[in-house]
Amino acid sequence: MTTTVAFLGLGVMGFPMAGHLSKHFNVNVYNRTTSKAQNWAERYSGKAFENPRDAVVDADFVCVCIGRDQDVIEMMEAQSIASVMKPGTIVIDHTTTSALLAERMSALAEQYGIHYLDAPVSGGQAGAENGCLTTMVGGNLSAYEKALPVMQAYSQKVAHMGASGAGQRTKMVNQICIAGLLQGLSEAMQFAQQAELDGDKVLDVISKGAAQSWQMENRGHTMLKGEYDFGFAVDWMRKDLGYAIEEGNRNNSLLPVTALVDQFYAEVQAMGGGRWDTSSLMARLAKTQS
Repeated sequence: MTTTVAFLGLGVMGFPMAGHLSKHFNVNVYNRTTSKAQNWAERYSGKAFENPRDAVVDADFVCVCIGRDQDVIEMMEAQSIASVMKPGTIVIDHTTTSALLAERMSALAEQYGIHYLDAPVSGGQAGAENGCLTTMVGGNLSAYEKALPVMQAYSQKVAHMGASGAGQRTKMVNQICIAGLLQGLSEAMQFAQQAELDGDKVLDVISKGAAQSWQMENRGHTMLKGEYDFGFAVDWMRKDLGYAIEEGNRNNSLLPVTALVDQFYAEVQAMGGGRWDTSSLMARLAKTQS
């Protein structure tokens, strides 16, 4: 029997992720903009639906990749897609949300005899397109093991992190690390420029030492050029950092650098850079200096 996977949300991440799934499973897709689902169906092997309830009714797994907490609540509760899923269906929610939302959705799923995994991803658009995302998962271990082949279709690393909410809390750790790192990298690149060093040569040498990072390798050179029109947007980073700061307040974590960088991103938004890549912290430094 062929497994059917429904994929809800065909943004820059979801569109290619669902494409990878179509190589291995029957895939039903839904997107609020119907034309995008139709475009997906023309490019890949699968069916496009105009209603999420119709897309999930015969699915064994339901992948969700949308915007924020309220979007998940709208789909799972207001549109009540959980109520039409067959018993035993596993929801794999790749939306980056709060941990409290994950726990709420897990409890809702249990009421309908289905399973809910919070499974945020890291790796950006390029990772989704190349099928090499990192997926961090919270929820029932047995459900995770059954869902693993689905997530492996677009991931290079999948890890079960614990009970419901653990995936989202792990993603928060990821975003906290990135925020501080990008601010440090921005300051370093500005320092190199002010010191009249060749920034590209600086990156080439220090990236072979202890300062090396993914952000340095993939964003350093474009930061020097003032190019911020690709990758993960500032608007989405602020959403993620907001969840992390709220969670930190609940678990008594001290996040002074994260809170500061979040405010720096607010300044980037005020500059009109909400859709710029997160490495655009350097643009804020340039404006502040001028």
